[in-house]
Amino acid sequence: MIGAGAAGLTAALRAAEGGARVTLLNAHPKVGLKILMSGGTRCNVTHREVVADDFNGGSRAFVARVLRAFTPEQTREWFETLGVALKLEETGKYFPETDDARTVLNALLGAARRAGITLRAGARVLRLVPVPGTGVAAAGRSPGTEHPSRGFRLGIQHVRDSAAFDAGAVSARHERSWTLPPGEPEEWLAADAVVMAAGGLSFPRTGSDGTGFALVKALGHTLEPPVPALTPLTAADPLCDAAQGMTLNAALTLRVDGKVQVTTRGSFLLTHFGYSGPAALDFSRHWHRTEDSTERRVEVSFVPGETRERLLGAWLAAAADSGRRTPRQFLAGRAPERLSDLLCREAGVDPVERLSQVDRERRSAVIERVVARALPVTGTLGYEKAEVTAGGVRLDEVDPSTLASRKVPGLYLCGEILDVEGRLGGFNFQWSWSSGTVAGRAAAST
Repeated sequence: MIGAGAAGLTAALRAAEGGARVTLLNAHPKVGLKILMSGGTRCNVTHREVVADDFNGGSRAFVARVLRAFTPEQTREWFETLGVALKLEETGKYFPETDDARTVLNALLGAARRAGITLRAGARVLRLVPVPGTGVAAAGRSPGTEHPSRGFRLGIQHVRDSAAFDAGAVSARHERSWTLPPGEPEEWLAADAVVMAAGGLSFPRTGSDGTGFALVKALGHTLEPPVPALTPLTAADPLCDAAQGMTLNAALTLRVDGKVQVTTRGSFLLTHFGYSGPAALDFSRHWHRTEDSTERRVEVSFVPGETRERLLGAWLAAAADSGRRTPRQFLAGRAPERLSDLLCREAGVDPVERLSQVDRERRSAVIERVVARALPVTGTLGYEKAEVTAGGVRLDEVDPSTLASRKVPGLYLCGEILDVEGRLGGFNFQWSWSSGTVAGRAAAST
């Protein structure tokens, strides 16, 4: 197994359950760093309901098949057997009752020890060489048993501290060539089957620095170009300075050449650098995917589901009903007062003047800012803050029933290295548990 994150640990446990002798290689000297960072260090294990439409990337049918192989219900039962009690929050998210991600990591590592899995931290794979017909001893078989149809040699570099990843950390920009890290292997290992769970590029200082992408490309796999996902948006917006720290429900819409491409909804946070919160994080992958477009416009509705027409009708009715009512009073309950005042002033309207005194042009300007204000997005914070990578190995190059490579016999792929990424809320962890289960079980039968 290459990678001891959520998917790699799951795959290792499933392979061990199937009788395989498992060695788990983790590039970083510390194991499970992304698990410990996730969910604000609480670890959002899964969601109440997870379906294929919660994911972006390749084939939805492919994703649905993997999710059915190990469902959220089975995930929750599994963690209970590992000694991790989970709690359901109003958002539909499941967290450990301890509110501590270390509870999850310790349970997985404890299970790995009990299963006899050999865990090697600081073992970075620089070379993955298929060696068919070598008679490599198959995982799970007794010594001396030959399995001549396939095998691998893995070239290992010993990593003793995190500085090896600090130097190669990716900046906020996502352009990158898929090359292996410098250096030569210091050790070679043999394996009958390999599960690739090396992650993508998100939080590269934790060890997911793109080496897995380089390894699979060298073996002939095609990558859907990776970009950061679930990362905050940057902007040059006076509203960010004026309303820094404000959180509210909002909907972000991306228009390309005038046509709506996507709308994301949820909590929206105005920050000193731009925008964050689930609505912005879910939006980020779509921003990167349309970077080559000639014309892009990002709009925010501070009253999701409301339309210009309904808001105009309500404004006119309120103006007729009470001649003394103000824009501030009219927008109360629809948006925070401080935001309402700022939007009114952007439109040249005094928040406390009477509704009936606001002329048509200024009234339309206020309504436009409430339901479709332009957001001057300049980019994102990139992989350094991305919770996941969009893109990866194309799904048509992988068997959905086993996650076996269609290019290289004996190679299995799971987790973030595949062209699958979910929205915020525990969906990417569920993909790790599900895909790790499928790949690990299949690898054990190799």
